[in-house]
Amino acid sequence: MLPIIALLGRPNVGKSSIFNRLIRKNKAITHDMPGVTRDRIYGEMVEDEVRVAVVDTGGMLPDSEDGGIDKSVFDQAAEAMDEADILLFVVDGREGITGLDESVSERVRASGKPILLVVNKIDGPEQEAKATTDFHALGLEIAPVSAAHGFGLNTLRARIAELARPLIAQGAEDADAPERGLKICMLGRPNAGKSSMVNALVGQGRQIVSDVAGTTRDSVQITYDIGGKRYVFVDTAGVRRKANIHDSLEKMSVYRALASSKRADVTILVLDALEGLSRQDKRLIDYLATERTPFFVAVNKIDLVPKTQLKALRETYEAALRIAPYVPTLYVSALTGLGLQKVLSLAEDIRAECTIRIGTGQLNRAMTEATTRHMPPVINRRRAKFYYMTQADEDPPTFVFFVNDEELVKPSYARYLESQLRKLLGIRMAPLSAVFRSSHEKKEPERVLKTRAPRLGKSRQTMDAKTAAGKKHWVDSPSNPGGKPGAKPGGKSGGKAGTKSSKPAAPRKKG
Repeated sequence: MLPIIALLGRPNVGKSSIFNRLIRKNKAITHDMPGVTRDRIYGEMVEDEVRVAVVDTGGMLPDSEDGGIDKSVFDQAAEAMDEADILLFVVDGREGITGLDESVSERVRASGKPILLVVNKIDGPEQEAKATTDFHALGLEIAPVSAAHGFGLNTLRARIAELARPLIAQGAEDADAPERGLKICMLGRPNAGKSSMVNALVGQGRQIVSDVAGTTRDSVQITYDIGGKRYVFVDTAGVRRKANIHDSLEKMSVYRALASSKRADVTILVLDALEGLSRQDKRLIDYLATERTPFFVAVNKIDLVPKTQLKALRETYEAALRIAPYVPTLYVSALTGLGLQKVLSLAEDIRAECTIRIGTGQLNRAMTEATTRHMPPVINRRRAKFYYMTQADEDPPTFVFFVNDEELVKPSYARYLESQLRKLLGIRMAPLSAVFRSSHEKKEPERVLKTRAPRLGKSRQTMDAKTAAGKKHWVDSPSNPGGKPGAKPGGKSGGKAGTKSSKPAAPRKKG
């Protein structure tokens, strides 16, 4: 197990900025507004071949009232302090020491763990002596830094590695390649029950839960072992309609939530059974299906729906999922635990289908069976001809069909092939991508209708060829069947020229 480093302090002193600097990633949302971070956010720092886990926490307000968000944030920070091996107590060097800093320092000292006082917002060595004067009264080792400009961060990282190295030497499992675990992302509208579902799955109050919509602001990762298997749950902020988002902080939260769904192995779209299927829910379904994201739908709060309305509710969700008929739907309750025992097993099955690898021989037999059962339609007097297919990628499975002309494969026939592949290859719940490529150069279709030559005359092509060669050409006609100059009208074809008189017959005498 890696040593854990926890960042603690009052709100808006720059803990999240330092956290991002230490792990070298923009994982935590940073904003000028205080109280942005609420849940614990975990990352990993590597310095001088020493790997440690770093925990970012929300601002601690020791005197916050019970039942409020501030109290829940304080409890989360207290849990991080209990599980950490080393504490980084972060303060604001510009504002100096405050009464709230002193209250937090008392809590931190009571833990009895190694403490490093990180004085933030010191932009250079010339400000170091003046800005840290007041903090010496706390009697802690001081590390002056600037998360905005990078001053003192290399020294801080080296000091953390120095403090953590004895813990690794004592300790215990320093796994060079820790198990990654199945990464499951929770996505949905605000107040749909995503955090409650995470807490119910891990069996503890890991995430802050409140009736107020928008409690979760950042994408928070929770690693937990269940039944001997490791899972990484990603709890995200609620995704509202773009027209209803006016705050820059919420825009950033929504962007991170959608990005987390792309990076996860499986996404669970959590919907609220009481509010019904909204337009935003349909947009999220369409977004995940278009992006080929492996996901399934979990309709939460099903225990609050009257039994007489369950059938109509199921029909509503089945109709909405016709755009992605392969997506499974579970009806669960995070409060009572109804249906939650199927969540992890379903996520495992979807992940297994996403990583499937199928041989070319089996693929071509399936292609032959599908195209024989229902042949491609004829388009502009031409029919698509399928040569062979192969699997180009996995996660999600991507199959490439090589045809004579990819433009002859219409979307309706592509959907038919996709459904047949699911049946024949056993891919029932994972997204599937079918790509069509032209195997040979496209040939222009032969002209069947050509310009017809004049009746009983030579073809127009022959006449044009003789004209181009500078030769005269003669057109066959009933009066000149041989097409020869000087032929007598009504004369026999094939006779020699000049053997018969070409003078006209003498007129008959009258009477």
